[in-house]
Amino acid sequence: MSGNTITHNVAEAGERTDATRSASVTRHRAARELGLRRGDLDLAVQLGRVRTVPDDGGGGRRVPRDEIDRIRAADGFPDVLRAAVRAVGTTEGAALMDVTTARFTRLARLGLLVPVKFYLNRYRAVVWLYLAEELRRFRADERNTALLKGRTPEGLRDQLGDGLDLRPRNWRGRRLGFLLRQADDPWARAAAVASLLDAAEISDVVTDPYERSHLRRFRPALATHGSPGSPAAQLAEEIATAADPDEVDWLRSELAAAVDTARRHRPAPGPAARVTPHPPGPQSLACGTAEPVPHEAEDAVPPEAGQPGRLSSLLGRLWRKDS
Repeated sequence: MSGNTITHNVAEAGERTDATRSASVTRHRAARELGLRRGDLDLAVQLGRVRTVPDDGGGGRRVPRDEIDRIRAADGFPDVLRAAVRAVGTTEGAALMDVTTARFTRLARLGLLVPVKFYLNRYRAVVWLYLAEELRRFRADERNTALLKGRTPEGLRDQLGDGLDLRPRNWRGRRLGFLLRQADDPWARAAAVASLLDAAEISDVVTDPYERSHLRRFRPALATHGSPGSPAAQLAEEIATAADPDEVDWLRSELAAAVDTARRHRPAPGPAARVTPHPPGPQSLACGTAEPVPHEAEDAVPPEAGQPGRLSSLLGRLWRKDS
Protein backbone atom coordinates (compact mmCIF):
# COMPACT_ATOMS: atom_id res chain seq x y z
CA MET A 1 0.00 0.00 0.00
CA SER A 2 1.43 3.39 -1.00
CA GLY A 3 1.91 6.34 1.31
CA ASN A 4 -0.70 8.30 -0.65
CA THR A 5 -3.28 5.54 -0.11
CA ILE A 6 -2.65 5.47 3.63
CA THR A 7 -2.92 9.25 3.85
CA HIS A 8 -6.16 9.15 1.85
CA ASN A 9 -7.69 6.48 4.14
CA VAL A 10 -6.72 8.40 7.28
CA ALA A 11 -8.23 11.58 5.83
CA GLU A 12 -11.46 9.76 5.01
CA ALA A 13 -11.66 8.35 8.55
CA GLY A 14 -11.10 11.83 9.96
CA GLU A 15 -13.86 13.25 7.77
CA ARG A 16 -16.29 10.55 8.93
CA THR A 17 -15.46 11.31 12.57
CA ASP A 18 -15.97 15.04 12.04
CA ALA A 19 -19.29 14.39 10.28
CA THR A 20 -20.51 12.16 13.12
CA ARG A 21 -19.58 14.74 15.73
CA SER A 22 -21.13 17.66 13.87
CA ALA A 23 -24.40 15.74 13.44
CA SER A 24 -24.56 14.53 17.05
CA VAL A 25 -23.96 15.68 20.63
CA THR A 26 -22.57 14.15 23.80
CA ARG A 27 -24.91 12.52 26.28
CA HIS A 28 -24.36 15.34 28.78
CA ARG A 29 -25.50 17.92 26.25
CA ALA A 30 -28.38 15.76 25.07
CA ALA A 31 -29.60 15.45 28.67
CA ARG A 32 -29.61 19.23 29.04
CA GLU A 33 -31.45 19.78 25.76
CA LEU A 34 -34.05 17.14 26.60
CA GLY A 35 -34.58 18.43 30.15
CA LEU A 36 -33.38 15.20 31.77
CA ARG A 37 -30.84 14.32 34.41
CA ARG A 38 -27.90 12.35 33.06
CA GLY A 39 -29.05 9.16 34.79
CA ASP A 40 -32.54 9.56 33.34
CA LEU A 41 -31.09 9.99 29.85
CA ASP A 42 -29.05 6.80 30.27
CA LEU A 43 -32.24 5.00 31.28
CA ALA A 44 -34.09 6.45 28.28
CA VAL A 45 -31.32 5.11 26.02
CA GLN A 46 -31.51 1.67 27.64
CA LEU A 47 -35.28 1.59 27.21
CA GLY A 48 -34.91 2.44 23.52
CA ARG A 49 -36.61 5.83 23.82
CA VAL A 50 -33.51 7.76 22.76
CA ARG A 51 -31.39 6.56 19.84
CA THR A 52 -27.60 6.81 20.01
CA VAL A 53 -24.79 6.29 17.51
CA PRO A 54 -21.16 5.23 18.05
CA ASP A 55 -18.51 7.95 18.13
CA ASP A 56 -15.93 7.08 15.46
CA GLY A 57 -13.39 9.01 17.52
CA GLY A 58 -13.73 6.55 20.40
CA GLY A 59 -15.43 8.95 22.79
CA GLY A 60 -18.45 6.81 23.65
CA ARG A 61 -21.92 6.84 22.12
CA ARG A 62 -23.54 10.12 21.08
CA VAL A 63 -27.09 11.31 20.45
CA PRO A 64 -27.87 12.41 16.88
CA ARG A 65 -29.08 15.96 16.48
CA ASP A 66 -32.12 14.80 14.46
CA GLU A 67 -33.06 12.43 17.31
CA ILE A 68 -33.16 15.34 19.75
CA ASP A 69 -35.28 17.32 17.29
CA ARG A 70 -37.67 14.36 16.90
CA ILE A 71 -38.15 13.95 20.64
CA ARG A 72 -38.61 17.68 21.28
CA ALA A 73 -41.24 17.87 18.53
CA ALA A 74 -43.31 15.01 20.02
CA ASP A 75 -46.63 15.75 21.71
CA GLY A 76 -46.36 16.20 25.46
CA PHE A 77 -42.63 16.90 25.53
CA PRO A 78 -40.95 16.95 28.03
CA ASP A 79 -43.53 15.60 30.51
CA VAL A 80 -44.20 12.39 28.57
CA LEU A 81 -40.50 11.58 28.29
CA ARG A 82 -39.87 12.30 31.97
CA ALA A 83 -42.80 10.10 32.99
CA ALA A 84 -41.48 7.25 30.84
CA VAL A 85 -38.13 7.16 32.66
CA ARG A 86 -39.35 7.93 36.18
CA ALA A 87 -37.99 5.29 38.57
CA VAL A 88 -39.29 4.90 42.13
CA GLY A 89 -38.33 2.91 45.20
CA THR A 90 -40.42 0.60 47.35
CA THR A 91 -42.21 3.26 49.42
CA GLU A 92 -43.24 5.42 46.47
CA GLY A 93 -44.00 2.38 44.34
CA ALA A 94 -46.31 0.95 47.02
CA ALA A 95 -48.14 4.28 47.17
CA LEU A 96 -48.60 4.29 43.38
CA MET A 97 -50.12 0.81 43.55
CA ASP A 98 -52.11 1.53 46.71
CA VAL A 99 -50.62 -1.41 48.61
CA THR A 100 -48.45 -1.74 51.70
CA THR A 101 -44.69 -1.73 51.33
CA ALA A 102 -44.65 -5.32 52.64
CA ARG A 103 -46.99 -6.48 49.87
CA PHE A 104 -45.02 -4.53 47.28
CA THR A 105 -41.80 -6.24 48.39
CA ARG A 106 -43.46 -9.66 48.24
CA LEU A 107 -44.62 -9.01 44.68
CA ALA A 108 -41.12 -7.92 43.68
CA ARG A 109 -39.48 -10.94 45.32
CA LEU A 110 -41.89 -13.20 43.43
CA GLY A 111 -40.72 -11.64 40.17
CA LEU A 112 -44.03 -9.94 39.38
CA LEU A 113 -42.45 -6.47 39.57
CA VAL A 114 -39.13 -6.14 37.76
CA PRO A 115 -36.54 -3.59 38.96
CA VAL A 116 -34.98 -1.36 36.34
CA LYS A 117 -31.90 -0.39 38.37
CA PHE A 118 -30.48 -0.40 41.88
CA TYR A 119 -28.09 1.48 44.11
CA LEU A 120 -26.46 0.87 47.49
CA ASN A 121 -27.26 3.30 50.29
CA ARG A 122 -24.79 4.43 52.92
CA TYR A 123 -25.49 1.29 54.95
CA ARG A 124 -24.67 -0.84 51.86
CA ALA A 125 -28.27 -1.99 51.65
CA VAL A 126 -29.59 -2.64 48.14
CA VAL A 127 -32.28 -0.18 47.05
CA TRP A 128 -34.24 -1.42 44.04
CA LEU A 129 -35.92 1.04 41.67
CA TYR A 130 -38.89 0.34 39.40
CA LEU A 131 -40.44 2.15 36.44
CA ALA A 132 -43.46 4.07 37.70
CA GLU A 133 -45.16 3.55 34.34
CA GLU A 134 -44.94 -0.24 34.69
CA LEU A 135 -46.30 -0.16 38.24
CA ARG A 136 -49.35 1.80 37.11
CA ARG A 137 -49.98 -0.70 34.33
CA PHE A 138 -49.69 -3.62 36.77
CA ARG A 139 -52.23 -2.02 39.10
CA ALA A 140 -54.64 -1.23 36.25
CA ASP A 141 -54.62 -4.83 34.96
CA GLU A 142 -57.71 -6.59 36.34
CA ARG A 143 -55.88 -9.92 36.27
CA ASN A 144 -53.69 -8.68 39.13
CA THR A 145 -56.52 -7.64 41.45
CA ALA A 146 -56.24 -10.78 43.59
CA LEU A 147 -52.53 -10.14 44.11
CA LEU A 148 -53.13 -6.57 45.29
CA LYS A 149 -55.83 -7.40 47.84
CA GLY A 150 -56.43 -10.22 50.27
CA ARG A 151 -54.07 -13.01 51.24
CA THR A 152 -51.17 -14.07 49.05
CA PRO A 153 -51.93 -17.50 47.50
CA GLU A 154 -50.52 -20.39 49.51
CA GLY A 155 -48.14 -21.61 46.81
CA LEU A 156 -46.58 -18.17 46.52
CA ARG A 157 -46.34 -17.87 50.32
CA ASP A 158 -44.44 -21.14 50.43
CA GLN A 159 -41.93 -19.86 47.86
CA LEU A 160 -41.40 -16.67 49.87
CA GLY A 161 -40.96 -18.76 53.01
CA ASP A 162 -38.20 -20.71 51.25
CA GLY A 163 -36.34 -17.45 50.64
CA LEU A 164 -37.28 -16.83 47.00
CA ASP A 165 -36.07 -13.42 45.76
CA LEU A 166 -36.09 -12.93 41.99
CA ARG A 167 -35.17 -9.24 42.05
CA PRO A 168 -31.46 -9.71 41.27
CA ARG A 169 -32.15 -12.28 38.55
CA ASN A 170 -34.87 -10.18 36.93
CA TRP A 171 -32.63 -7.13 36.99
CA ARG A 172 -29.86 -9.14 35.29
CA GLY A 173 -32.27 -10.29 32.61
CA ARG A 174 -33.39 -6.75 32.00
CA ARG A 175 -29.81 -5.49 31.91
CA LEU A 176 -28.89 -8.14 29.35
CA GLY A 177 -31.72 -6.93 27.14
CA PHE A 178 -30.40 -3.37 27.43
CA LEU A 179 -26.87 -4.41 26.54
CA LEU A 180 -27.89 -6.54 23.56
CA ARG A 181 -30.03 -3.72 22.22
CA GLN A 182 -27.04 -1.37 22.24
CA ALA A 183 -24.46 -3.87 20.93
CA ASP A 184 -23.54 -3.18 17.32
CA ASP A 185 -20.91 -5.90 16.88
CA PRO A 186 -21.14 -9.72 17.28
CA TRP A 187 -18.26 -9.66 19.78
CA ALA A 188 -20.04 -6.94 21.76
CA ARG A 189 -23.13 -9.14 21.90
CA ALA A 190 -21.06 -12.08 23.15
CA ALA A 191 -19.39 -9.83 25.74
CA ALA A 192 -22.81 -8.67 26.95
CA VAL A 193 -23.74 -12.29 27.73
CA ALA A 194 -20.33 -12.96 29.28
CA SER A 195 -20.71 -9.93 31.59
CA LEU A 196 -23.28 -11.88 33.64
CA LEU A 197 -21.01 -14.91 34.19
CA ASP A 198 -18.03 -15.26 36.50
CA ALA A 199 -14.54 -15.76 35.11
CA ALA A 200 -14.48 -19.51 35.76
CA GLU A 201 -17.65 -20.07 33.73
CA ILE A 202 -16.36 -17.92 30.87
CA SER A 203 -13.05 -19.78 30.82
CA ASP A 204 -14.87 -23.11 30.71
CA VAL A 205 -17.04 -22.05 27.75
CA VAL A 206 -14.49 -19.96 25.83
CA THR A 207 -11.30 -22.04 25.93
CA ASP A 208 -9.25 -19.90 23.54
CA PRO A 209 -7.32 -17.27 25.60
CA TYR A 210 -7.22 -14.87 22.64
CA GLU A 211 -11.01 -14.97 22.38
CA ARG A 212 -11.37 -14.37 26.11
CA SER A 213 -9.01 -11.41 25.83
CA HIS A 214 -11.06 -10.07 22.91
CA LEU A 215 -14.28 -10.44 24.92
CA ARG A 216 -12.78 -8.36 27.73
CA ARG A 217 -12.21 -5.50 25.25
CA PHE A 218 -15.97 -5.33 24.65
CA ARG A 219 -17.10 -6.05 28.22
CA PRO A 220 -19.68 -3.43 29.28
CA ALA A 221 -18.85 -1.52 32.43
CA LEU A 222 -21.05 -1.87 35.50
CA ALA A 223 -22.23 1.37 37.10
CA THR A 224 -19.82 2.46 39.82
CA HIS A 225 -20.73 1.41 43.35
CA GLY A 226 -17.99 2.50 45.74
CA SER A 227 -14.28 2.35 45.06
CA PRO A 228 -12.85 -0.73 43.27
CA GLY A 229 -12.48 -3.67 45.64
CA SER A 230 -14.64 -2.06 48.33
CA PRO A 231 -17.45 -4.07 50.01
CA ALA A 232 -20.01 -2.02 48.06
CA ALA A 233 -18.29 -2.76 44.74
CA GLN A 234 -18.09 -6.47 45.61
CA LEU A 235 -21.78 -6.57 46.48
CA ALA A 236 -22.69 -4.88 43.20
CA GLU A 237 -20.55 -7.38 41.30
CA GLU A 238 -22.30 -10.23 43.12
CA ILE A 239 -25.71 -8.88 42.10
CA ALA A 240 -24.54 -8.56 38.48
CA THR A 241 -23.28 -12.18 38.31
CA ALA A 242 -25.63 -15.08 37.63
CA ALA A 243 -25.98 -17.48 40.54
CA ASP A 244 -28.92 -19.83 39.94
CA PRO A 245 -27.82 -23.06 38.22
CA ASP A 246 -30.48 -22.89 35.51
CA GLU A 247 -29.65 -19.23 34.82
CA VAL A 248 -25.94 -20.05 34.58
CA ASP A 249 -26.62 -22.98 32.24
CA TRP A 250 -28.75 -20.81 29.95
CA LEU A 251 -26.12 -18.05 29.84
CA ARG A 252 -23.36 -20.57 29.11
CA SER A 253 -25.35 -21.89 26.17
CA GLU A 254 -26.05 -18.36 24.91
CA LEU A 255 -22.38 -17.41 25.28
CA ALA A 256 -21.19 -20.42 23.30
CA ALA A 257 -23.61 -19.60 20.48
CA ALA A 258 -22.73 -15.88 20.54
CA VAL A 259 -18.98 -16.55 20.39
CA ASP A 260 -19.47 -19.00 17.54
CA THR A 261 -21.39 -16.33 15.61
CA ALA A 262 -18.74 -13.70 16.38
CA ARG A 263 -15.93 -16.06 15.40
CA ARG A 264 -17.51 -16.69 11.99
CA HIS A 265 -18.07 -12.96 11.52
CA ARG A 266 -14.50 -12.01 12.45
CA PRO A 267 -11.98 -14.22 14.28
CA ALA A 268 -10.45 -12.80 17.44
CA PRO A 269 -7.02 -11.29 16.77
CA GLY A 270 -3.98 -13.13 18.10
CA PRO A 271 -0.43 -11.76 18.42
CA ALA A 272 2.30 -13.11 16.17
CA ALA A 273 4.58 -15.78 17.57
CA ARG A 274 7.33 -14.39 19.75
CA VAL A 275 10.69 -15.90 18.64
CA THR A 276 13.70 -15.48 20.91
CA PRO A 277 17.14 -15.57 19.16
CA HIS A 278 19.25 -18.61 20.08
CA PRO A 279 22.62 -19.90 18.94
CA PRO A 280 22.43 -22.41 16.08
CA GLY A 281 21.68 -25.92 17.24
CA PRO A 282 18.82 -28.34 17.86
CA GLN A 283 17.56 -26.35 20.85
CA SER A 284 17.04 -23.19 18.78
CA LEU A 285 14.76 -25.07 16.41
CA ALA A 286 12.59 -26.25 19.29
CA CYS A 287 12.37 -22.77 20.81
CA GLY A 288 11.55 -21.18 17.46
CA THR A 289 8.43 -23.32 17.12
CA ALA A 290 7.02 -22.55 20.56
CA GLU A 291 3.38 -21.42 20.66
CA PRO A 292 2.72 -17.65 20.80
CA VAL A 293 2.09 -16.46 24.35
CA PRO A 294 -1.16 -14.53 24.89
CA HIS A 295 -0.73 -11.13 26.50
CA GLU A 296 -2.72 -12.22 29.55
CA ALA A 297 -0.17 -14.95 30.40
CA GLU A 298 2.98 -13.50 28.90
CA ASP A 299 4.39 -11.94 32.05
CA ALA A 300 3.44 -14.86 34.25
CA VAL A 301 5.82 -17.42 32.76
CA PRO A 302 8.62 -18.18 35.27
CA PRO A 303 12.21 -18.53 34.01
CA GLU A 304 12.34 -22.25 34.61
CA ALA A 305 9.45 -22.80 32.18
CA GLY A 306 11.69 -22.20 29.18
CA GLN A 307 11.94 -25.89 28.27
CA PRO A 308 9.66 -26.62 25.31
CA GLY A 309 8.35 -29.79 26.92
CA ARG A 310 6.93 -27.94 29.92
CA LEU A 311 5.83 -24.74 28.22
CA SER A 312 2.52 -25.98 26.85
CA SER A 313 1.23 -27.56 30.10
CA LEU A 314 2.36 -24.64 32.24
CA LEU A 315 0.70 -22.05 30.01
CA GLY A 316 -2.47 -24.11 30.01
CA ARG A 317 -2.62 -23.88 33.81
CA LEU A 318 -1.80 -20.18 33.78
CA TRP A 319 -4.45 -19.34 31.19
CA ARG A 320 -7.09 -21.17 33.20
CA LYS A 321 -5.98 -19.40 36.35
CA ASP A 322 -5.88 -15.92 34.85
CA SER A 323 -9.15 -16.17 32.97
